[in-house]
Amino acid sequence: MKILALDLGKFNSVCCLFDSKTRKTQFVTTPTTREHFGVIFKDTKADLVVMEACGPSGWINDLAQDQGHETLVCSTNEEAWRWTNVKRKTDRDDALKLARMAAMGELKGVHTPSLQHREFRSLVKYRKTLDGRINKTKNAIRAWFVNHGIEIATGEKAWHTGRDHINSFRKPLADCGPEELWKGELDIELTILDSLSQQITGVVKKLEAIGKNDERIKRVQTIPGVGPRTAEILVACLDDPHRFENGRQVSAYFGLVPRQYQSGETDRNGRITKRGNPLARTILVECAWASLRYNPWAKGVYERICGKQKTRKKKAAIALARKIAVIAWAMLRDEKDWDPKQMIQVTESFGRMPAGLKDSLQNMKPKENADQRKSRLRKEARAAREAAESRASKTTGQNPMKRKTTGSAKPTASKRKATNSPATRSSRSTSQPNEKRQTKTSEPRRARKPVIPA
Repeated sequence: MKILALDLGKFNSVCCLFDSKTRKTQFVTTPTTREHFGVIFKDTKADLVVMEACGPSGWINDLAQDQGHETLVCSTNEEAWRWTNVKRKTDRDDALKLARMAAMGELKGVHTPSLQHREFRSLVKYRKTLDGRINKTKNAIRAWFVNHGIEIATGEKAWHTGRDHINSFRKPLADCGPEELWKGELDIELTILDSLSQQITGVVKKLEAIGKNDERIKRVQTIPGVGPRTAEILVACLDDPHRFENGRQVSAYFGLVPRQYQSGETDRNGRITKRGNPLARTILVECAWASLRYNPWAKGVYERICGKQKTRKKKAAIALARKIAVIAWAMLRDEKDWDPKQMIQVTESFGRMPAGLKDSLQNMKPKENADQRKSRLRKEARAAREAAESRASKTTGQNPMKRKTTGSAKPTASKRKATNSPATRSSRSTSQPNEKRQTKTSEPRRARKPVIPA
């Protein structure tokens, strides 16, 4: 069996052709380009092409498969790949070690996504990169104002309602004097900030357009508390859900399982491993905190793990993030949307479920996306407007003379007797002792004196 092991580099790579029967090796150093690798794959005719997972491994793997070679992209985080007590480490040694471990079957292959999915994953990551650049620019602008003792609005107000106050200090660098060079730097940073804001808006629009046509992203968004950004990252990381055998592998893939150290009678669990994609792990924890407001099941899980202890809040949030990742994987694997009744069955299979939580899940309404929410609000506004118009038409349709006569009708005889009764007169006199009664007299009113003009 001929094994072609590749130690990939940014500019040059080392290729090792290893024959497992004769144990003979051949080494070739070649530039990391498509033309040179295409010639090597064609001339060697290897049975297996082995390489480590890195940036160029994606297109090199596609190139080798297009020429009919079997490929194995291995992870360098495994224990077999760690170098310990080594006196010399070279690219040839790395390539030879790859070939020998592949011949022994000691390497574990990693999932290599397709070219389309790699581009989608890169765009999701690039959005976060632009977001980080925007935050870095905003922090630099704030630092200049703090260093010069000038107050600006806090939070997002500074970049919306307070932007005019910030723009009042900007000035082209060519027009700045020796004591106001920071205003020129501010002008440059504000220009960069406006450009980055436009670019990230375009990236978000492109991601939303992709999400509307991807059923996987729509399915993950049906989980209450999971938004489009979280759904995009989960789909980008999981890709093919059938490559995981169970939920434990999914949890370990995101690095949300504790470290374990076991020796003899000692068995200790530490903090989470933090292996895998750090962006996915971060967004899952943020999603766990947001789910407490919108998902009663998530709130019940959080309160059960937290146990009303302040020291366990973060642990409960991380545990909830792991559960959300496993649920999203199961939904993608089974091609089913979020179902509160299914969560009731799963929770009751492990123990008794609180009655309040069960009722809230049973009466839970399906989640709405932005378009559905806008449509519902338009329908509700239209219904309210029609109801107001119908009430107005009913009130205007009544006879105005009838309303006038009914409103100014004279009191009946019984009411007049009741008002003129002695008890009523006595109660009036006791309730208003200091007020004079107005009685009818036959004396005419005094005429006003005529005003004599001056």
